[in-house]
Amino acid sequence: MELESILHQKLGITRIKELAFLAASDPAIRSDIMTFTHSDDRRTGVNALWVLTHLPLTEIKWLRSVRDELTDMLLTETDVARKRMLLQLLREQEYDAGDIRTDLLDYCLSKINSECEPYAVRCFSLYAAFKMCRHFPELVTELEGHLEMLSLQTLSPGLRSALRKTTADIARLKRPQGKSPRK
Repeated sequence: MELESILHQKLGITRIKELAFLAASDPAIRSDIMTFTHSDDRRTGVNALWVLTHLPLTEIKWLRSVRDELTDMLLTETDVARKRMLLQLLREQEYDAGDIRTDLLDYCLSKINSECEPYAVRCFSLYAAFKMCRHFPELVTELEGHLEMLSLQTLSPGLRSALRKTTADIARLKRPQGKSPRK
């Protein structure tokens, strides 16, 4: 059976993990799956993204090589499932001070307090925003403003956890090297 017809089916996690294993071991399959993320067929596109979210850590370098493409997709995406998976892929990436896309950062910051967005989109946006902001004190300060506004909202347990974790990460970032907090 060809890959596109497999991705067009209703798939379970076991099949997704099998496809991720195949994609990790064969660059041609990985490339095809990336192509199918752009499919006009919703199920095919969502399943292709789902496979990418299950690639092993050994493929992080490849994922970084397609980060701009994933970002471009995210910035125009309206489907909630696709946005969530694109953000999941982008939040797992490391961002150096010189390779931060301001359009992605602006997107993530705008989603943190957007109550019309699903919790997962808001959480993943928060985590990705921190990874980009942490290199610049003025951006950390801006992120803290978003976190303060977020703390005034009614939050899901997951979003509350993301807020707590990011607040702790910022505190660690601001702590002088070699000093630990008092207990």
